[in-house]
Amino acid sequence: MLIDGTAIAKTVRDNIAQKIKLLKSQHPRFQPQLAIVQVGERPDSSVYVRMKTKAAEEVGIKYNHVTLPAASTVEQVVDVVKRLNSDENTSGIIVQLPLGDHVGAEGERTVTEAVSPEKDVDGFHAYNIGHLSSRAGSALFTPCTPAGVLRLLESTGAPIAGANAVVLGRSDIVGNPVAALLRSKDATVTQCHSRTQNLPDIVKHADVLVSAIGKPEFVQGSWIKPGAVVIDVGTNYIPDSTKKSGQRLVGDVEFASASNVASHITPVPGGVGPMTVAQLMLNTLLSAERQWEQKRALKVKPLLLDIKEKVPSDIEISEAQTPKPVTQLAHEIGLIPDELESYGKYKAKVELSVLDRLSSRKDGKYVVISGITPTPLGEGKSTTTIGLAQALGAHLGRPAFACVRQPSQGPTFGIKGGAAGGGYSQVIPMDEFNLHLTGDIHAVTAANNLLAAALDARMFHEATQSDKALYSRLVPSKKGKREFAPLMFKRLHKLGIDKTNPNDLTPEEIKRFARLDIDAETITWNRVLDTNDRFLRKITVGQASTEQGHERVTGFDIAVASECMAVLALTTGLHDMRERLGAMVVATSKQGDPVTADDIGVGGALAVLLKDAVKPNLMQTLEGTPVFVHAGPFANIAHGNSSILADRVALKLAGTEEGDSADRIGYVLTEGGFGADMGMEKFCNIKCRVSGLKPDAVVIVATTRALKMHGGGPDVTPGKPLADTYTKEDLVTLKEGMQNLVRHIQNSKKFGLKVLVAINRFASDTEAELELVRELSLAGGADAAIVSNHWAEGGAGARALAEALVATCEGESGFKFLYDLKLPIEEKIAIISKDIYGADGIELSDLAKKQIETYTLQGFGDLPICMAKTQYSFSHDPKLKNAPTGFTVPIRSVRLSAGAGFLYPLLGDMQTMPGLGTRPGFWEVGLDPESGRVIGLF
Repeated sequence: MLIDGTAIAKTVRDNIAQKIKLLKSQHPRFQPQLAIVQVGERPDSSVYVRMKTKAAEEVGIKYNHVTLPAASTVEQVVDVVKRLNSDENTSGIIVQLPLGDHVGAEGERTVTEAVSPEKDVDGFHAYNIGHLSSRAGSALFTPCTPAGVLRLLESTGAPIAGANAVVLGRSDIVGNPVAALLRSKDATVTQCHSRTQNLPDIVKHADVLVSAIGKPEFVQGSWIKPGAVVIDVGTNYIPDSTKKSGQRLVGDVEFASASNVASHITPVPGGVGPMTVAQLMLNTLLSAERQWEQKRALKVKPLLLDIKEKVPSDIEISEAQTPKPVTQLAHEIGLIPDELESYGKYKAKVELSVLDRLSSRKDGKYVVISGITPTPLGEGKSTTTIGLAQALGAHLGRPAFACVRQPSQGPTFGIKGGAAGGGYSQVIPMDEFNLHLTGDIHAVTAANNLLAAALDARMFHEATQSDKALYSRLVPSKKGKREFAPLMFKRLHKLGIDKTNPNDLTPEEIKRFARLDIDAETITWNRVLDTNDRFLRKITVGQASTEQGHERVTGFDIAVASECMAVLALTTGLHDMRERLGAMVVATSKQGDPVTADDIGVGGALAVLLKDAVKPNLMQTLEGTPVFVHAGPFANIAHGNSSILADRVALKLAGTEEGDSADRIGYVLTEGGFGADMGMEKFCNIKCRVSGLKPDAVVIVATTRALKMHGGGPDVTPGKPLADTYTKEDLVTLKEGMQNLVRHIQNSKKFGLKVLVAINRFASDTEAELELVRELSLAGGADAAIVSNHWAEGGAGARALAEALVATCEGESGFKFLYDLKLPIEEKIAIISKDIYGADGIELSDLAKKQIETYTLQGFGDLPICMAKTQYSFSHDPKLKNAPTGFTVPIRSVRLSAGAGFLYPLLGDMQTMPGLGTRPGFWEVGLDPESGRVIGLF
C-alpha cells in the first residue's frame, strides 16, 4: 500500500488551521508567526521557501520572509537571527540552508546554534537534538522530517514497539533523530551509514526501513523483508529525457521492485516531503502556544524576608536583603531585553516602546495611595504603598506595581528622610533609591539652569546691541547664505510673520523678531539646585564687570520645584515633552506677551537634556516585587505625583489580553504627595486629565497617633518623649480627630472612587482604638477599613488590606472630575476650596485678580488648578487642624506653569528652597571603608 503523505499532510494542516482559529476566537491577539531567513536567491532555496510560505498562508500562520544578500557573512546572519529571537511576535525561526559557497559546515552550525532553542522550529539546534537523543531529555521541537517519518509510519498501523528498525543515514537532520524517535517508541534500531558492511543482509531483517542517504534508487527490492514498512526520505534527481526539465525526482529506494515486497511504502514525490512542511507548521503552532502560555504564566518570584522581632533600622534591613538582578525582574514582569537599559545590577530604565508593544492590553486596576492631613508623627503613606504592593505581588500572586516619586537630596540629607518606605516595606537598594538613582534630578537641574542662563544672556545681548547687530548674530550668514534655525519658524508664526527668507524681513519685523523685550520684574524662572541651601533663596546676579551693570535680584529653588520636573511628571511621550518644555513661560514682555523657552530658542536643547530622564526607572521592593520610581515634582507648588509614563507602563504590564479571566488582572499603586486634599485632588483633577486614565480606588492611610493630634493632642517636640495621649489608649481624643479622616473619605467619594482606609498599626495601638477607627471609617463612607502591619511584617502584614482592595475594585471605575475646565479660573479655585477644603469661599487679592484676567486673555483660562498651600491643614493656615470650617481662603497670587499645563494659586508663602536645620540627617551618613557600603542613612 502507498502511504499517501500528501493526504496525511493535508489532514495535519487542516487540524492546525482549526486549532489556530479556535485559539484566536478565545484570544484575539494570539497569532503564530514564522520567520524564514534566506541568504541569496538560489532557485532551489526559493522553491522551498515558497512551499513553506504557501503552507503558512493556508493554515493561518503569518510569515516574515527575511532576505539577505548572497555575500552576507555568518556574523550578519547571526545578528538577524538574534533580533528575531528577541522579537516576541516571532514564534519560530528557520534559516534556509545552504547559506552559500562561502559558508562552510562550521559557519552553518554557528547560524543554526544562534537560533534560540525556544524558536528552533526546524529542530536543528544542538539543545533539541541532544534532548531528543537522551532518555531523560525532553526536546522542545522534533526535527520536521523525522517527525513526519514517524507520523507516516504510525499511519500504517504496523507495530513499532519490538520491531526491528533499520535507519540508513546518520545526519543530525534525519538519520540520528529518526533513530532516536524509533528507540523512544521501543523499536530495536540498527543505524547504518556509508561504511556499514553487509548492508543488504542487515536491511533484510528490518520490519521498518527508513532510508535517508541521498543515493538515487540505491536500495533494491531484493534487500527488503517481505511485509516490511518502507519510508523513503530520499530526494534525488536523475536524468529523464521524457521530462521537460530533463530530469525526474526519485528516492533512495528502487520503487518498482520495493513496492512488490513491502507492505507499505512512501512514494517520491508525495510521501515524506509534504509531511516535512506540515510538521514545520505544527512546530510553529506549538511554539506559538508555548510562548503565549509562558507570557501568561509569568510570575514575580518573591524574595523571602528574614523578619526580626525587633525591627532594625531601614538601612540595615535594606542591606540584609540581596535584590534579584534587575534583568531577572524585568523578565518576570514581561519586559523584553530591548526594552531595558540597565544602570548597574539593581536598577534600570524602561524604554517607552513597551507602550506600543502592549497597546492592545486592557489596563490593570489603578489605585492612588493617599493619606490624612500630615502631622509630625507621620502616617506611613510610602510604607503602605510598598507593603500593599508586596502583599498583592508576593502573597496573593497578582501582578502588582508600586509607582513612587524619586526623593530629592533635600529631605535625604535634611530632616524628613528618604521616601523608600520603611521597616520591612521598602524599595531596595534604598541607598541607591535615595541617592542619585539614574541621574534624572541632575538632568532636570541641567535643563532648568540652561534655560535660566539663556534667559539672562538674551536680556544682556538685547540691552547691549542694536536691532541690526542682534539680528545678524541671531541669523548669521554662513558661506554667503542666511537661514532661520528650524525653531525660529515657531516664533515667526507666533508673530504672524510668514516669511522664510531672513533677508525679506522689514526693519520693524526684524525688531519684533529679535527683541523679546523682557520685563525683568516679571521673570518667574529661578535657577535650581538639589540641596537644601537657604542662602540661595535670594541672590543678585550680574555683578561681574563683564555684565556691564546688568544686575538683577533672583534666587534658587530646590531642583524638584522646577517646572521642568513637573513637565517630566506630566508628559505622555517625547514629542509631548518637547512641546511642553518649549511652552514654559519664563517672563512677560513689556508689551504684555508671555515669553517662552521656545522664544529664547532653547526648547529643543531642554528636550535633549531630558531625553533619557523621560524613561521610567525600574527597581524592586524588599520582597522582589516591581517598583517604578520616576519624577519628583513638589507637592505644594506642583502636583506631587510620580510620572504619567511610569503609571501607563505599569498599567500595561499589569493589564490583560482579551479573553483573560478576572483573576489575571494586576494592580498599580501610585502615590500622591501629602494628604488626600493635596496629592489625591491634584492626581484626579490634573494628572488624570492629562493621562486620560481612570483610577478605580483610593487608599487613605491613617494612624491612631496622627488622628489623636488632629483631635487636639499635645504638640510634638523633636527629641522629647511623646505624651501619654499618643502611647496609651485615648478614645475621646481619637474620636475627635476622626473628623479629619472622614472628610478625606467624603472628598474621595466626590470623585466617584472606591475608598479603602489603611490603618497603619503601631505597637502601642489598642484593639479598642483600632476598632474605633475602623467603625467610624465605615460609617463615614469608606468601602473598607483594614488594620495593616506591613512595617513590622512586610507584605504578610498587609495581606488583609490587599484582599480587601481586590474585592473592592471589582467592576468598572466610576471616576469623575470635580470641575469643568471651561469654568472661569476663579470659580474653579472656589470649587476646590469649598468642596475639598470645607471653606466658606475665597478672597482674591488685587494682584491675583489682575493675574487671572491676564491669563484668561492670554488663553490660559482652561487650565486645571494646582493649589499651592500648606500640607498641614485642610485650610491655608497650618494651625487649623482636624476638619476646620467657617474660614475663607485668601488667594495671594496666581502663577502659571504653561508647560506643565496648570495654574497655581498661592494661598500663603510657599518655601521652594528648604533650609538645613541645626542637626541635619547628613551627620549620620558615611561609608564603610572596607566594604564601600553606605551607613547611617535612616
